[in-house]
Amino acid sequence: MITITPGAIEQIRAAMQAEKKTGLALRFGVRGRGPNGFAYRLGFVDAAERDATDAAFESDGVAVLVDADSLPLVDGSTIDFVTGPREQGFKIENPNPLWPDPLAAAVQGVLDRDINPAVSQHGGSVTLLDVKEGVAYIALGGGCQGCGMVDVTLRQGIEVRIREVVPQIREIVDTTDHAGGRNPYYQPAKGGASPFGQ
Repeated sequence: MITITPGAIEQIRAAMQAEKKTGLALRFGVRGRGPNGFAYRLGFVDAAERDATDAAFESDGVAVLVDADSLPLVDGSTIDFVTGPREQGFKIENPNPLWPDPLAAAVQGVLDRDINPAVSQHGGSVTLLDVKEGVAYIALGGGCQGCGMVDVTLRQGIEVRIREVVPQIREIVDTTDHAGGRNPYYQPAKGGASPFGQ
């Protein structure tokens, strides 16, 4: 079950009214994980876009859709809206562990300690999406997306370090749409040096 506080409901309704459309639903889910915890997806969709596997419920008149993959990760969460001197906006309190699977948790640890501090120097980031049957699925963002040195960074840096620390991982799959990179650190035609350069 997911709880939406009255303050959050008020903000959601105001945002829905600003859209000037009827039949909207709030879509809530997890889009990734990182050193700061879960990264959430929270936005409006047409209620007719409900997938057959979505969990659907209503909270104080607001239709809410949660995709099947996200549901076990957000079950028991509370969506609130906070206003204060240090933070303002939607805040999600989630009691679930970031990675219940110890193998995925180990890979996340490598990303947090070793990989992301290195690629962040070039404005990049690496997000672990999932670990299934010894395969780690990742997405690169920021300056890594579309970077001319991404293959070097992936093969000689990310893969090597993950396999050193977590030998049970047999493959790393980059799911990134590199053609969609808006600000790559090195333009593909120009080359450059990977943050893990040899």
